[in-house]
Order: sequence, then structure tokens, then C-alpha cells
Amino acid sequence: MQGVSLLDRELLDADALVGHLVVEGSVHRFLADHRARVFPDELFADLFESGRGRPSVPADVVATVLVLQSLEGLSDRDACEALRTDIRWKVAVGAALDDEGFHPTVLTCWRRRLGGSDAPERIFDAVRGVVADTGVLAGRSRRALDSTLLDDAVATQDTVTQLVSMIRRVRNAVDAAAAVEVAAHDYGLLGKPACAWDDPDARDALVSALVNDAVAVLGAVDGLDLGADLEQLVGLLALVAGQDVEPDPDGPQGTWRIARRTVKDRVVSTVDPESRHMHKSGSRYRDGYKAHIAVEPDTGIITACALTPANAPDGSTGVALLDDEPAGLEVLGDSAYGTGPVRAELGEGGHSAVIKPWPLARNLRLGEDQFCRDDFDIDYDARTVTCPNNRTVPISDSGRASFGSRCADCPLRTRCTASATGKTFRVGEHDRLLAQARADWRDGIGIGDYRRHRPMVERSIAWLVANRHRRVRYRGVAANQIGLAHRAAAVNLKRLLNLGLDHNGHTWCLAA
Repeated sequence: MQGVSLLDRELLDADALVGHLVVEGSVHRFLADHRARVFPDELFADLFESGRGRPSVPADVVATVLVLQSLEGLSDRDACEALRTDIRWKVAVGAALDDEGFHPTVLTCWRRRLGGSDAPERIFDAVRGVVADTGVLAGRSRRALDSTLLDDAVATQDTVTQLVSMIRRVRNAVDAAAAVEVAAHDYGLLGKPACAWDDPDARDALVSALVNDAVAVLGAVDGLDLGADLEQLVGLLALVAGQDVEPDPDGPQGTWRIARRTVKDRVVSTVDPESRHMHKSGSRYRDGYKAHIAVEPDTGIITACALTPANAPDGSTGVALLDDEPAGLEVLGDSAYGTGPVRAELGEGGHSAVIKPWPLARNLRLGEDQFCRDDFDIDYDARTVTCPNNRTVPISDSGRASFGSRCADCPLRTRCTASATGKTFRVGEHDRLLAQARADWRDGIGIGDYRRHRPMVERSIAWLVANRHRRVRYRGVAANQIGLAHRAAAVNLKRLLNLGLDHNGHTWCLAA
């Protein structure tokens, strides 16, 4: 049953007694005055469809707490402590000075209800409704895209830890798996197996035994009707048992070793299997997720956000953030958004791309004066490529243009190719689009807009990860997507207030 806020003030109403202490223009003061307008009861009515039972905490109160929690970067327990002791929070939710608030599990319950609903991001959507009513985005036809890495909320696990953890979980959950005779470890004990970790042979022997235990457990449950949850658990065991190991070529059959490579899309933790590994640079890496945002660059308003595993591509996710936008936008982005498919998709959506092109690859063996692909003349209509030495070859149906023997006596060969069989030029589906983008960038087309307007998205990213928001608080994409949406709502509210947000009695408006 949904609870509602009472219109009558209590004797010790915080706003009446000490509301003047809350700074005008702050998010706390704004929510104290307008929380019921921004978060009306009907916005959350579907979360409590039954009219029976004990009334829940009023929707405008919980929504306000969720926004303030995201604004200040607090855990559920700390947020409820702030609600109990912080005057600003009491004023914001319309509570009495002696109100003890509610238990942290209320916030957990609400997030679960939001996550299971048809509109899990309704708090962010409500703030976007305020943005729309102000008209602050009217006539603004630029959007800047960017992303940032977020650390996950769990510890990264190595191969041995993942194998032990998953074998233990499957054996605890499935009787047939518990009956399997295992040899590598007593899985009833917590922690890693006993091993001489500085001895490579001992490590390989342990890995082999663990993988063979996993194979035996998987064989025991194969073909059983387990249900969706247990099948997912067994599937995760199969995944971690195969992603990091390979047969030992120097050992007898049935022996394994840690693989001399890293598989694509590797699971880094069985506690949070949706978290992923991502290299920030050649030497720096993070495990976790990636937050993607679209920003109106003149105001800094976040128009859309999405959370993905850390190894998800920027381009396709960024384009999806523009799905609800009208055609005709100027889209600004760094080179991560400069791929051919992304540029083509933006063009099909009626948008223009002001995106820094991908740098052209260079062969270090050819020296500083080497030719790049833009030094070749490509006739896309005639399907031919002409090299700097004026040799022309056709482009095959597969997109290959091979110069072959024409390079044998070419005086420019040392600047063109190091291949013994001559230069091979590849023309992809979006090659013309990419070549035009590089040419426009060299000619300075759009660079002025890029340098003037794109930096705001970097500032919005900084606002987004401030107050301990560089690390996510939950496990899985869905839960952290809601957390990101609440954070974006809080950032937008603060930005709107800086722009002079107010209500004139009829609609939302900004100070002139």
C-alpha cells in the first residue's frame, strides 16, 4: 500500500522551525519546496498496486532521499543516518525535528521495486520533465558524447579463486554435484587451497586438479532439469573453468595450465559476473563498468545516460543515447566515436558528426616520411586505387586492392610498404565516410565548434564521478544503471538550480 505525505505540519516541523538555515538555491531547499511537484504520488502508484497492507514511506520522501543520497555519495545506512540527524535532510523531506526516519532496507526495497518496474529510471525522467518544462534545451541542437570508467564494488578474483568459488557454489546448490568425489580441495573450507604458490609446478598441478573437479561437477549435473537460476550458476562454472586455462602441451592427458592469453569478454569476478576488464592505456587498466552520457554542451544538462560493462564500445552506446532526440543534431565526440559504423548511423538518424577522426596507423619500419592511406587516390565509383607513384589497381569485391609486382621496381617502395609481396590496400564499407571526415578535419571544418563546445562533457563527467561516485555501489548492470540515473538526476537538479530554476505557479522556469 502506498503511503502519502500529510498536508498538515507537525508541531516540531523542521522547515517551520529551522528552514531558514537551509541555503536558498540548494538542492535541499528546492526539494523542501517542490518535492511533491517533481515526484507526485501518481508517478510511483504502480509500485504499490495493492491497497492493502501497511502504508509505505511516502513516495516524495523516498525519492527525495534517493536524490540526496546520490548527490552526497552516501551508502543506504549513511543516508538514513543523515535523514535522522541532518537538519537539511529533515527540511528537504518535510519531517519533524524529532523524526527518526526509516530503516536502510526501505531504500533497498524501493530500488528493487523500481528495477522490476516498466520505468526503473522514473526519478531521472521526472527531472528530465522539469528540464523540458523550463525550455532550457529549446533550440539547442548540439549534444556531446563521452564515457568514463567506473570501478566495480567487488574484488577482482584470480583463476584459482574463481574456480574454487564456483565449484563450492554449485556443490552447495545441487545435490548431484555435492555427491561428486573431488580431489583438489575441501570446498567446505573458505579461502584458497593450500599450495606452494612460488612453485610453478605446484601451481599447475593445483589448476589441473581444480579444472578436473569442475569437469566432474559439470558432468554430474549435465542433463538435469535445474531451473533458470541454477542453470545460470552452472553456466558460470563452465565459463570460468574454460576462460583462463588450456591443456598443458608438456603434460599427460587431463592436465591443464593457466592459458598464455586473455580471452575476450573475460569474467573478472564470480561475485559480479557482469563486471569486465578494461585497459585505460597500455599500462593502466580498471575492472568494472562504463558510464556513458549525452550532454547539452551550453548548459551542461545530461540528456541521457547508460551503464555498460567496462569493455563495451563507446560508439554504438553513445548513438543509442540519442534515440529520443529529434533529427538535425550536431554530435560532438572524441575519436572513440569516430568509427565508420557510428558515423553512418548518425547520418542515417539525420545528425551531423563533429568527431575527431581515428589516427591513421603507421608502420614504424618505414620512417617518418612514410605514406599514409590518404596519400592514395581512391575512386569509389570506378572502384580503383592509385598509389603515389601513379600506379592504378582495381578494388576487388572483398575490398582488396593488391599492387603486387607493381611495387618491385617502385622508387617509393621504402616509404610505402615493408611487405615482400607488395602493397595491399583495403577499402572497407565506410571508407569513403572516414576519408571525408579526415579531410574535413584537416581543413578545419567543425574544429571550432569541437574545441568550444565539447569540453563541457568532460566537466559533466567530473560532476558525475565526484563524491565517491567513481566506484559503483551495486552488482550488475541493471542495479548500477538505476544508481547512475539517480546520480544524473541529482547532477541535473544542481545544474538547473545554478541556472535559476523556479516555479511560477504554473510551470517550471529559469531566471532571466
